[in-house]
Parts: sequence; structure tokens; C-alpha cells
Amino acid sequence: MPLLKNAKIIEDPYTRVEGDEPLPDQGAVLVELARWQTDRDTLIARDADVGVQLTSADPPGAIADDLLHLSLVALEFPAFTDGRAYSYARLLRERHGYPGEIRAVGDVLIEQLHFMHRAGFDSFEFSSDQPERDWTIAQSDMQVWYQSTGDKRPTAAQLRRR
Repeated sequence: MPLLKNAKIIEDPYTRVEGDEPLPDQGAVLVELARWQTDRDTLIARDADVGVQLTSADPPGAIADDLLHLSLVALEFPAFTDGRAYSYARLLRERHGYPGEIRAVGDVLIEQLHFMHRAGFDSFEFSSDQPERDWTIAQSDMQVWYQSTGDKRPTAAQLRRR
């Protein structure tokens, strides 16, 4: 599945480590919350980037105290109708001040990319034949917003005041 970041397809620098699979000797890893909680000290000591994937049942408060050790938080969309990851991304950015990468994984639809980006996501795993084109289309869908979010774009009220 393509990984899109900064409007470009990139090679995923993270190796997914499922369950209790052995960690690779080197390189960035993406682990589940349970693995992070079990092997936190070992993962920090590896001298490589570490990411944690949260399911929709894992609130970001579970890793809030560890965010300075994480370069990636992947938030899972188990179904396009489950929007908890939107809230989790906003909490990570706005409440917890997380500056690292927030990745959308799972049932990520092209029609939702724009809203995901507004909520704080900056990378996306989604199925598409032309992800860069789809990203451009998604970003041009709307030009005026009523709610403020972490992307710092001006709202309709702010534009009116200008």
C-alpha cells in the first residue's frame, strides 16, 4: 500500500513489528501499543526511531508521557465510519503538543484525506493507483473552513475580519 507524505509517495522507513516478533537489529520500527508498554526501555535504547500504532480503542493518553521518545504515531481507522482517530490526532497535536509524524492507517479513503490532514495527520497509507493525484484533488476540495484546526488555515470568520 502506498505511503504518502508531503504530497509525495515515499518508501516507508519503518519496519512493522507485529506482536512479539523479534526486533530488527537496526532501523526504525513501528510497534503496537502492547509491545511498547512491554518493551519500552529496550525500544528507547535501540538508538533508532520508534513508532507506536494505536487502534481506535487505544486513546492517545496511553502514550502521552512517552511522546518525546516517539517519532511516529500511527492511528488506525478500522472502518471509514469510525472517526475516533480524527479526535486522537487533534488531541496529540493540540493537547499533547506532539510535533512528530501522525500517520493514518487502515480504512483510509481518498475522500477523507483532506479532513485527516486538517485534524493533524501528515502521512497516509491508502489504496490508490495515483496517490499523488488523489492528494491534490483532496486538498483542492475546499477553500474555506468554519472550524479552526491544527493546520493553522484561517477560518471563514477570520477571513471576514480581514
